[in-house]
Amino acid sequence: MTATDDAGQPAFLQDEFREVMAHVCTPVSVVTAVSGGLPHGTTVSAFASLSMNPPMVLVSLGRHSDLLAVVRATRCFGVNVLASEQSALALNFARKGGTGKFAGVPWQSDGGVPRIPGAAGFLACRVSQLVEGGDHVVLLGEVLSARPTRARPLTYHNRAFGTHLPHQVHAA
Repeated sequence: MTATDDAGQPAFLQDEFREVMAHVCTPVSVVTAVSGGLPHGTTVSAFASLSMNPPMVLVSLGRHSDLLAVVRATRCFGVNVLASEQSALALNFARKGGTGKFAGVPWQSDGGVPRIPGAAGFLACRVSQLVEGGDHVVLLGEVLSARPTRARPLTYHNRAFGTHLPHQVHAA
């Protein structure tokens, strides 16, 4: 008999899924919002563009995340695409805890949400839709403003931080 998890899936499936996903290179972003004048944020790797017309992104937050509660109430959020030298920020915002994550972290309000200086890019978004998905909620956000920079992005692959470097194509 095969052991199963709470959803009735084979117990080994989660481990195998986690291992496959470790081989997917993802951007590292800090999603932010403001409540009562205080900044909130969390590190996410589940972030992607969704649409160009209108400009939209999707971000996934844990169903019980403090930030999700703030975003549900305010209906807006920011996406700070971290730069390659910001791995310490990624770790800081990945830990549990509310506003304390911003202790000592400079930020400015941009579009009503916290923007972290030095990020490789920033998007201010309005929630268009919330979609339930397993133990997470996917935020579909309409982009209200975008601030690109030339910084290299911070990426996460095989449980380690890195950055993207262009591959040299050699003519045959």
